[in-house]
Amino acid sequence: MHRLRAQSISPLKANRWWFTIGICIALAGLTWLVFGQTLWHDFINYDDPRYVYENTKITGGLSISGIAWAFTHIHSMNWHPLTTISHMLDCQLHGLNAGWHHFTNVLLHTLAAILLFLALQQMTDAVWRSAFVAAVFAIHPLRVESVAWVAERKDVLSGVCFMLTLLAYVYYTRAPSLRRYLAVALVFVLGLMSKPMLVTLPLVLLVLDYWPLRRIGRQTSDAGHRLFMPVLEKIPLIALSAVSSVVTFLVQKGAVGWTEDLPIATRIDNAVVSYVAYIWQMLWPLRLAVFYPHPENRLPLWEIISSLLLLISITAAAIALRKQRPYLITGWLWYLGMLVPVIGLVQVGWQGRADRYTYLPQIGLYIAATWGVTDLTAVYRHQRTILSTAAILIIGSLSLCAWVQTSYWRDSETLFRHALAVTANNDVAENNLGIVFLQQGKVDEAISLLQAAVDLRPDNSPAHENLAKALLQKGQVADALIHYRKLLELQPDNIEVHNIVGTVLTQQGRVGEGVEEWQKVLAIQPDNGNAMSNLAWVFATSPDQSLRDGPKAAQLAEQALRISGGRIPILFRTLAAAYAESGRFSEAIQTAQHGIELANNQGNSGLAAELQGNIALYQERKPLRDPSLANGSSSP
Repeated sequence: MHRLRAQSISPLKANRWWFTIGICIALAGLTWLVFGQTLWHDFINYDDPRYVYENTKITGGLSISGIAWAFTHIHSMNWHPLTTISHMLDCQLHGLNAGWHHFTNVLLHTLAAILLFLALQQMTDAVWRSAFVAAVFAIHPLRVESVAWVAERKDVLSGVCFMLTLLAYVYYTRAPSLRRYLAVALVFVLGLMSKPMLVTLPLVLLVLDYWPLRRIGRQTSDAGHRLFMPVLEKIPLIALSAVSSVVTFLVQKGAVGWTEDLPIATRIDNAVVSYVAYIWQMLWPLRLAVFYPHPENRLPLWEIISSLLLLISITAAAIALRKQRPYLITGWLWYLGMLVPVIGLVQVGWQGRADRYTYLPQIGLYIAATWGVTDLTAVYRHQRTILSTAAILIIGSLSLCAWVQTSYWRDSETLFRHALAVTANNDVAENNLGIVFLQQGKVDEAISLLQAAVDLRPDNSPAHENLAKALLQKGQVADALIHYRKLLELQPDNIEVHNIVGTVLTQQGRVGEGVEEWQKVLAIQPDNGNAMSNLAWVFATSPDQSLRDGPKAAQLAEQALRISGGRIPILFRTLAAAYAESGRFSEAIQTAQHGIELANNQGNSGLAAELQGNIALYQERKPLRDPSLANGSSSP
């Protein structure tokens, strides 16, 4: 009898297994249908440079030293070593072929969607509802930013870890043991090392204990124990979250908007409105942008009050219906809680909100809505047909919208033109589109956009820097210096700008001021070879007697050459000139000859010829003088 029962159940289990695999394949196909186009997309000029293609630690590929660096250093104002390592691995395997970097993002997002389906199915045993939630998660237009933006690798990678944590937790709750608990903790830590936004995951596990796992809330004689144990077992996870939160706050300190910059009341107002804005975007995902300017104190009072009342009403309804409809309180608290780290109470950057922040939080709303609609329509005679048709229409519409939204991410120009079309007062979009035009040689168009960006937000440092570069290309040196000076007010320790300003001032004949800028660089970064080389050249070749200092020039040039590893031939020119100014002409000749050899090896015949002419001067025991430094003592 038992044997016959086992034989009858086995085919059912096998059929269900194949059914589950079929849904996973369908989710994968749907995801790639929407996001597969990114394989032909480029990087964009917003965050991708510092996350990937302009970061030598990343472009150098995967190595033991690189992995150590990922764990011991901050990357783009974040400590997320797994994300950093994933970018390194992409560069190791594919170089800077943007399509393959996009491929990794889409692959990770596909895994996240499939794992979400499996986790929900395991928790609820509701196959079709779980599949629908996973499908909406996979292709909703609000996912585009997380998937189509290479710099948002941290979203999709942490998403995979998040779903694995859910699966590991379900496995743990069925037969609690230390080994299974450690598995939960391990994948949770991996998630935190991908993106610290997962600090709220213990809260999600706790609300899942209420529903659908039903580990708390049952009316039993040991109800107190049932509540105590789920809370107690979250304490180690909460401790991990606390450590991650402290680390994140410390590494992002320079990017945090402090109260005097953006008052806490303003942040709270924007947070309340953003909670509702994300819900509206979930229902009507149009006019999405890569950057939404912060409204600061411009939000209408009616919008703040109405948003607050709506949030209170939904919360009250979820609490009131917690016994009849427990999925409502679970989904709502999932949404509210997971958004807390990024809702703007601690302001990082100047965005008002961001599509990427909804990547994991909105799953809670999908769950509440899906289970709620299924229950509400239970009395319908043709419920299955109605819901199936509605699901197909919803998924089809969202897929189309997401496909169109993804197409805007094909390159920087398309992306930021779209952002300007759907937002107002967007200084970030103005700046980044200006960069595109500057790279295309459209200097006048670039200046117009960049000037608009600094007019919109005078403390936009990147816009000041890019505008200064554009003005230099236009030959408007004095105007460029105004913006470089403003940039140094905002970023007094920006050594690159100090170096540039020093060079520009020197080219204007204001050599003394240029020297001051390079000296500031060395005060900030004593081993900056660029500043050393520039100072050495001035000290060795300036026609102004008051600026010449042969021994100091030789010392600086020797240091610069040592830092470069002896691979830059123009440094040999500087060192030779410094030796000549110090009266060490034989060393000057020998050094110049090394420079000639290196320049010829590198195909720099012009520098080699110049050094040959300098040798003739040194053979006559005459130091080198740079005529362009003749006005070094002129006043500003």
